[in-house]
Amino acid sequence: MALPKVLQNLVLPVIAAPMFTVSYPELVLAQCKAGIVGAFPALNARPPELLDIWLTEIKQALAAYQAAHPEACIGPLAVNQIIHSTNARLEHDVRVCVEHRVPIFITSLREPIKELIDAVHAYGGIVFHDVISIRHAHKALEAGVDGLILVAAGAGGHAGTLSPFALVGEVRRFFAGPLVLSGAIATGQAIFATQVMGADFAYIGTRFIATHEANATDQYKNAIIEAQATDIIYTNLFTGVHGNYIRQSIVNAGLDPNQLPSADKSKMVFNHNQAKAWRDIWGAGQGVGLIDNLPSVAELVARLKGEYNQARRQFD
Repeated sequence: MALPKVLQNLVLPVIAAPMFTVSYPELVLAQCKAGIVGAFPALNARPPELLDIWLTEIKQALAAYQAAHPEACIGPLAVNQIIHSTNARLEHDVRVCVEHRVPIFITSLREPIKELIDAVHAYGGIVFHDVISIRHAHKALEAGVDGLILVAAGAGGHAGTLSPFALVGEVRRFFAGPLVLSGAIATGQAIFATQVMGADFAYIGTRFIATHEANATDQYKNAIIEAQATDIIYTNLFTGVHGNYIRQSIVNAGLDPNQLPSADKSKMVFNHNQAKAWRDIWGAGQGVGLIDNLPSVAELVARLKGEYNQARRQFD
């Protein structure tokens, strides 16, 4: 099946993961200018009225950059919508994104509603949905999404537990459309490996936290650089949904990473006592052990491209 037109001319087959509190316009613009898909969660725009301002500014900045660099490959924009009963902003945020004709919607935490998909399709946009299991994949496809983001074991933030080999292989048995793979992808070789396994794109989050443009504290960025895969803790304590977090941030909050209780998975919360998820408890994937520097987004994408091309040559 042919890939959607909006995704056919990227510098690299990479979609930047939209990260809560981290993916702000500066990071998104750098990602798009570097030729990959830049993304942010709608909920990062606070108060809600800021979403319209962000989308206007991003479109204007990218148009100006394209005019000044007509030869440049500009990646498209994606906005993440949390499809969950706790998201009181969903209707507003979807309406604003549709008004701006955002080319890519990324939905997560529950299958998207038909009205959302129809509204996006009406102007030619596409909808990709995060899934962590085969059951979730079937439900998303039944809802009418255009592609799936397979959040495999080792991914940062809300992640699944299935091996990427198993998840991609099983989904490919019944879905020939666009597949995006997430889970500890931090090098160009790993990007190429996602395609060898049968996915079309790599979904990269944690690697972009350790960049100049990311809206993250120096402590957060340094913790990623210093961490190893064994420093990533999988728990549902902080939001009610299982996710991966950096051990040191849990310790800093006065908790024992080895003795964490479970939370009520029917509820989404964003704090535990005085520690807030994402702000104080830092999400990160198991690829942290491969991250040892703090480049700009442009430098990072150029490096990933070089590694990716080298891996392809070796494979050929």
